[in-house]
Amino acid sequence: MKIATVIGARPQFIKAAAVSRVIRKYNNINEVIIHTGQHYDENMSAIFFEELDIPQPDYNLNVGSMRHGKQTAKMLERIEEVILKEKPDWLLTYGDTNSTIAGALAAAKIHIPVAHVEAGLRSFNRKMPEEINRIATDHISNLLFAPTKNAMQLLEKEGLKEKSLLSGDVMYDSVLYYSEKLNLQHQPKELGTIKNYYLGTIHRPENTDNIQRLKTIFEAFSEAEYPVVLPLHPRTRSLLKEVKYNKNVKIIEPVGYLSMLYLLKNSKKVLTDSGGLQKEAYFLKIPCITLRDQTEWIETLNGGWNFIVGADKRKIMKYLTFQDYGEIQNVFGDGNAAEKIIIKIINCY
Repeated sequence: MKIATVIGARPQFIKAAAVSRVIRKYNNINEVIIHTGQHYDENMSAIFFEELDIPQPDYNLNVGSMRHGKQTAKMLERIEEVILKEKPDWLLTYGDTNSTIAGALAAAKIHIPVAHVEAGLRSFNRKMPEEINRIATDHISNLLFAPTKNAMQLLEKEGLKEKSLLSGDVMYDSVLYYSEKLNLQHQPKELGTIKNYYLGTIHRPENTDNIQRLKTIFEAFSEAEYPVVLPLHPRTRSLLKEVKYNKNVKIIEPVGYLSMLYLLKNSKKVLTDSGGLQKEAYFLKIPCITLRDQTEWIETLNGGWNFIVGADKRKIMKYLTFQDYGEIQNVFGDGNAAEKIIIKIINCY
């Protein structure tokens, strides 16, 4: 059996690492990895393949960054060329990026079965491109792998129950596997002697494309009790010319997955607009403040471990001092999601 895996953004590399590790256990499965090039610089891409021990991509499409329509169209064209050449038995796609929907569309149109990992997520905000990608991918896929019971329930409401499986979350697989491998060599040098800090990330257009939201968020960062360590993508950094902040905000270069996991595991709290980091914080029992107006990961809101604050400075400052946490509920599976996914694909094949 041949599986074509389409990935393009760093959260997908982390998810694919868990599944590719399982695939390599089966001598009768050949995986062809197609990297769209959605994240293309060294820290955002190549380093992930090296440190996560993912096989190097068989194809790198080098699409790069551009408007959504143009980017998706280029991916669709180039992925189709590859799968016409490789003739895979399944196409495996992850998450909710433009790489996700491009891979699913390319395969579905030429009758290659599609398996979608991390299906059933909904923020119910159709202004988010990710929401459109999720919904469309779920409805054109042949197999849907839901990370949580809530995701399964949402798939059932949309009439997709028959092709869905509650697999658990492959990102949970990865956090369990790689968190045991962390040591001091994974501490970013730029952290220096800082011991107590908050970890911040900002990348979503709802924040980066709204200068007022960005200013408010950085005002809160500047007044936080501890420094906010902020690995920042060059695009976001270039937008800070009009934003005032003080030395409490420590901007560092983007880091690889293991260094990010190290920063997370040793932080006091997380301030983020990332969906993946919300989950990873929950897995590692690190309180999270989500700089968005909604989340697709509603399970993380249980027990006060995650709060949705948008760009409201008052709420950000309030929850930076919050300490009344409930019990962490294990709703993301047993750490064997990848195995369940591959066994299901084999059975369907």
